[in-house]
Amino acid sequence: MVTRGLYVGRFQPFHLGHLNAIKEVLQEVDELVIVIGSAQYSHNATNPFTAGERLVMIRRALQEAEVDLSRVWIVPVPDVHLHMLWVSALEGYTPRFNVVYSNEPLTRRLFMEAGYKVKSIQFFERNVYTSTTVRERMRRDESWTTLVPKSVADFINDIDGVNRLRDLNRTDKI
Repeated sequence: MVTRGLYVGRFQPFHLGHLNAIKEVLQEVDELVIVIGSAQYSHNATNPFTAGERLVMIRRALQEAEVDLSRVWIVPVPDVHLHMLWVSALEGYTPRFNVVYSNEPLTRRLFMEAGYKVKSIQFFERNVYTSTTVRERMRRDESWTTLVPKSVADFINDIDGVNRLRDLNRTDKI
């Protein structure tokens, strides 16, 4: 039987902490479903990147890290906004999975109540590697590229993501 794990994140943007988590999980499972959560949101200060852009970031970062992509599924999933329906909605978008990897309390609770085995992910320098920190550094024109894989930094620069984020931050305050 194939052991297939599930890892949910917004990846706004994908950073080295995410990459480290994926590499660790892939040591425990045969395949991993990476869910791009809140897939319908983009172009706001908290969710500046589209689901498609986040998918490209993840795929390029995994390729750069020489992760075997045949072991990975990347699936965008929109929010349902009803906790009692969220897991079943997510199941409709993804291949079947046996175990869920998450540290987020609500995600953990919802999957446990749905009967899934839920495992924690060891944080990788959590005080440094968060998407919030990356976005804040981008907004303040501080060094951020060392927090993400090179391929992600290149992609964000190619799509003018830093200026998008700054513009969106100004718009959100109007």
